[in-house]
Amino acid sequence: MTFPEASDANSQFQEAAIDRRRVIGGLGLAGLGLLATGTAASAATSGATPKVTVASQTRSQASPKNDRIDLTDLNPEWARKQGSVLPEYTRYLWNLKLKAISPAQVIEAHAKNKGSVWNTLPPKAWWTRMGYTLRVADRIALEMNVNEVEIVSAYRCPAYNANCEGAKARSWHQANVAVDVKFPVRAVQVTKTARNLRDRGLFKGGVGGYWDFTHIDTRGENMNW
Repeated sequence: MTFPEASDANSQFQEAAIDRRRVIGGLGLAGLGLLATGTAASAATSGATPKVTVASQTRSQASPKNDRIDLTDLNPEWARKQGSVLPEYTRYLWNLKLKAISPAQVIEAHAKNKGSVWNTLPPKAWWTRMGYTLRVADRIALEMNVNEVEIVSAYRCPAYNANCEGAKARSWHQANVAVDVKFPVRAVQVTKTARNLRDRGLFKGGVGGYWDFTHIDTRGENMNW
């Protein structure tokens, strides 16, 4: 079983999308801080419901890694097939103003193949889903004082996902709400930090710990494995 393409975005994932909107709406200052992307963070407790607050940054404070976007290492044929959507998607990622994740890293995670089957960029209607998840990963990097994050996997189109060893048929990567990430620290530390921030109110989703990477998604329901 595979997920539908962009035209069915509001069917299979409608319930998850509604849950995520409720989560974002309920985050208060934490959600607003996350959407601004942070330079400093602190835990703020209000009654029995702790929240994560994140100070905003100006564009001039953005990470130097975003000053130049080099896509020359992309497969030329893959890049050509993406057409005008590729530079538009690159601009979208740039405007997220992430500190530890560059647009090139995200795009390179999309531009992968399994044999003759190539992955694609996510449907445009789903871009903001990944934007939210990337900001979560970026915030986790900030908490760990890490200035670089490797995006191992992000969006997977159904055909590509079907050829990924160990991937579930209904993987959240196909919904463009999941990333597999590597930090320059032990993966178990990343997993622990991700779960801690999630439980403090940063996001609502799944965190999976593996020996060399961590899966993070914003499905709208907390899950651990």
